[in-house]
Amino acid sequence: MVAKSAGAVELREFGKPDDVREFENGRAEVVNMAGGAIGRLVLHPGWRWSNDVKPIAGTDWCEAPHFQYHVSGTLHVLMSDGREFDVGPGAVSSLPQGHDAWVVGDDDVVLVDWYGASEYAKQA
Repeated sequence: MVAKSAGAVELREFGKPDDVREFENGRAEVVNMAGGAIGRLVLHPGWRWSNDVKPIAGTDWCEAPHFQYHVSGTLHVLMSDGREFDVGPGAVSSLPQGHDAWVVGDDDVVLVDWYGASEYAKQA
């Protein structure tokens, strides 16, 4: 038995994003679909949120919660409560508000973010 379609099909590519937000040592590519925003973050070696995005956000910690898939590279996360951990390729992470993070090593970190992309690194 073939299921009937419940709605329109949407197909998007990060190579043709709706918005690209450039910041020091990285960028966010955002596509809008299915009523939400999905972001691909590309973070280069040397990127650290508190150095490269904090001036845009204007907050002491990243206040954007994230639900993301880690495609490549290693990201070190420091939570405002003092917890620290590394997240690498193949992992799925859910980060609440109140964190800093930075690229570990010489490889780009590439993340696909389903939750925190709509306002991430958006200029006021």
